[in-house]
Amino acid sequence: MPSPSLRSPLYSLRRSKRKGIKRGAAASNNSRVNSDGEEGAADGNLQNNASSANNENPVSGSVAPQPVVPSAVGLVTGGASATGHQPPYDLRRKSPHHDPAAAAVAPNYPSGCNPSGSLSSNSACAAGPSGYAACMLPARKRPRRTCFTTAENGNSVDEQRSAAHYLQYELPDEVLICIFSYLFERDLCRVSQVCKRFQSIANDTELWKTLYQRVFEYDTPLFHTGICKYEFIAIEESEYDNPWKESFKQLNHGVHVRLGFQEKVLKHPSRYNGRSIAYFDTIQSALEFLDDAENPLVFVHKGSYQREYLVVENNVNILGCSSGNVAENVTIERDTESTVTFMEGARSSYLGYVTLKFSPDISSSVPHHKHYCLEIGENCSPVIDHCIIRSSSVVGAAVCVTGSGAEPIIRRCDISDCENVGLYITDHAQGLYEDNEISRNALAGIWVKNHANPVMRRNHIHHGRDVGIFTFDNGLGYFESNNIHNNRIAGFEVKAGANPTVVRCEIHHGQTGGIYVHESGQGQFIENRIHSNNFAGVWITSNSNPTIRRNEIYNGHQGGVYIFGEGRGLIEHNNIYGNALAGIQIRTNSDPIVRHNKIHHGQHGGIYVHEKGQGLIEENEVYANTLAGVWITTGSTPVLRRNRIHSGKQVGVYFYDNGHGRLEDNDIFNHLYSGVQIRTGSNPIIRRNKIWGGQNGGVLVYNGGLGLLEQNEIFDNAMAGVWIKTDSNPTLKRNKIYDGRDGGICIFNGGKGILEENDIFRNAQAGVLISTQSHPILRRNRIFDGLAAGIEITNNATATLEFNQIFNNRFGGLCLASGVTPICKGNKIFNNQDAVEKAVNGGQCLYKISSYTSFPMHDFYRCRTCNTTDRNAICVNCIKTCHAGHDVEFIRHDRFFCDCGAGTLTNQCQLQGESTQDTDTLYDSAAPVESHTVMVN
Repeated sequence: MPSPSLRSPLYSLRRSKRKGIKRGAAASNNSRVNSDGEEGAADGNLQNNASSANNENPVSGSVAPQPVVPSAVGLVTGGASATGHQPPYDLRRKSPHHDPAAAAVAPNYPSGCNPSGSLSSNSACAAGPSGYAACMLPARKRPRRTCFTTAENGNSVDEQRSAAHYLQYELPDEVLICIFSYLFERDLCRVSQVCKRFQSIANDTELWKTLYQRVFEYDTPLFHTGICKYEFIAIEESEYDNPWKESFKQLNHGVHVRLGFQEKVLKHPSRYNGRSIAYFDTIQSALEFLDDAENPLVFVHKGSYQREYLVVENNVNILGCSSGNVAENVTIERDTESTVTFMEGARSSYLGYVTLKFSPDISSSVPHHKHYCLEIGENCSPVIDHCIIRSSSVVGAAVCVTGSGAEPIIRRCDISDCENVGLYITDHAQGLYEDNEISRNALAGIWVKNHANPVMRRNHIHHGRDVGIFTFDNGLGYFESNNIHNNRIAGFEVKAGANPTVVRCEIHHGQTGGIYVHESGQGQFIENRIHSNNFAGVWITSNSNPTIRRNEIYNGHQGGVYIFGEGRGLIEHNNIYGNALAGIQIRTNSDPIVRHNKIHHGQHGGIYVHEKGQGLIEENEVYANTLAGVWITTGSTPVLRRNRIHSGKQVGVYFYDNGHGRLEDNDIFNHLYSGVQIRTGSNPIIRRNKIWGGQNGGVLVYNGGLGLLEQNEIFDNAMAGVWIKTDSNPTLKRNKIYDGRDGGICIFNGGKGILEENDIFRNAQAGVLISTQSHPILRRNRIFDGLAAGIEITNNATATLEFNQIFNNRFGGLCLASGVTPICKGNKIFNNQDAVEKAVNGGQCLYKISSYTSFPMHDFYRCRTCNTTDRNAICVNCIKTCHAGHDVEFIRHDRFFCDCGAGTLTNQCQLQGESTQDTDTLYDSAAPVESHTVMVN
């Protein structure tokens, strides 16, 4: 027992209270006011938790720590935080000096109180030496009533009351803080129950921060926010008045692991003695100690823990414990067997804020191919949080989750720089994997195999030396909002029956490609952004059948979607643009469904089908591509229905080199070249399309092209609606070809074809022009309302004309050049305007009715006197008038406009008012521009 001179005021206060309680009457105890409130109750809980935490405390003692006195500026009173909450009263306000004279006239005193007299046997209040009684104080500052006599106490009541009053109300706050700083958390909770002032001061945030950081070392309070949920919350963001105290309250039941703990106890005994906190040297011994505990909690302090054999089979929570970056400062490492293993029974276990390393000795003869840095087995669901995971094993993954019932939660971990796979999930395992960093691994960042079905969200998977995510052998999984980029092979690979669902991920800058589905792979890829990959954004091959829906696929260094090797798939509602090669490429017997996509602004073509490619291509919008909107070649037979193919810089749809297929109900318009081109043995079926606005014509069939054009509307093209040339032989049935700014159908250079039951009307030049050794067959067509002739045959061409109706054309119904003898049968030619004959009979120059945009057929002369050539045609009226008396020569009856009337000869035309530009090059309809084939592999 220390001498009275060494006893502290707090000791005296406690002693006097204990005596008062022993001697107090029951009535006095019942009337006692509890001024501590709810905070006192909470402190009591922390006190009880602290006192009952671990009775088998490896360390015991009573040496108090040296105090760390908080500054007066950092003091927070009344349980409030430093953010502006006002305490119930000012702790630094001294009790007011009471005037005895004023107190004497106070009208009401508590029962039994006589402030002017001495203490009676039943009095609870009397005036002290200062001349005023306790009953004069405000109610909250009155001392608690006690019942004792002067004789029993050995001291005067006034002295005792003055000491207690001084300690509780007069002692400066700074001194109390200094005293309290010597206390541990349990004693601080106890002293907070003495009175409201003590409670407020004992709740000071700096006091609790000092206590907290001596035990837990964290720079920021860590809160237990739920089952297996721990979160650092900054002071200014916390909802608690004293976050440090609240965190201590939530975590105080845990045991602690410190390397070299026994040495530290000897070196700093004041930090460890006197607390009911268990400390251990190894994690394994701490787990053995808590084997039967309820909700066990282990804090692992700074250091490198090697050769620990950690197999978790219960619901223990293990947390790294350090200042600074916690996970970097706490390392658990092994070189044989798995570093940490969770097995059946670990349903609500937790591992967080540590670094796990597996560093097998490659020179050792001990096999380690089935050992991992972190292993999670059947029927367990631990939470792995904020961990750094590293493995130098070249034969095993860093993390392995395997077996039915394996359902971990792995979040905010860093799985990087491993010499094999980063995360391996297999054999029906599941789990939730969120916000992880998976990078720079030697093989895939993630493997999903054998019916495993994980959920992965918001992971960052990048710079792997293989594929980013690899699902194979019937692997499943739901992948949402992951960022996958800069992997050496594909960002996402699907193989051998795997069927993942990939939603709203960003897959970009792959050194090979974005998504690779092969060997009967499946999968749903929905609303992803796939861009800037070195090869195709999506590869589909070898009987794979994925769904690619509502994705953005753009800026690929090659194509957008590449389907080959008998690949299939549903490609729908995607936005595919800005790729260096075709937006979609289909080849080698592949047969996908491509619909409702936008395919535009490609640096090459829109859709490229070749090498016996197939596919159903419907209701897409294909526009503004540099080359053809759709290319079909080399034995391919796709079906294109209800697409809008427009505004291309070359051809709309291009069939060449035996390209086939069906083109039905499409809208093809506004291309810089033709709407459709067919060449070199191609034989498509083109039915019920609208083909208009082509700057080089509607349909061009050339170089041996074939095809069936049926029930199409071909209109408003800048040149001929349909061109047939160079030994091509298409069939045109029941088409409407109208409002062309040139001819309706032009057949020349040996072109053939069968034209049946077409309506050809309102074209600027001949409804049908047949020229240069061509020989088509025209049956049952209606050719009417043309701005030139109905049918013109010239330049040694011929035709078979059967049962056609030719009427109401401006320059005549059937106009035949010299030497032309078509086969005619049953044609009806009526009500044509014969404007040429009327102009000739009226003595007009034919240029007046044709200008240089039409070519009326009539007698064609030249003037030797004016030295004209066969390229300069002169009409009969100009010969009679302008070249009267000249040496003239009849050339032939053919299509021409009058060069004399056009003003291109030396002599001015006397029948035409003004001269115009030379138009020799417009002798015949201008030849169409042919597309150049660009081979793409």
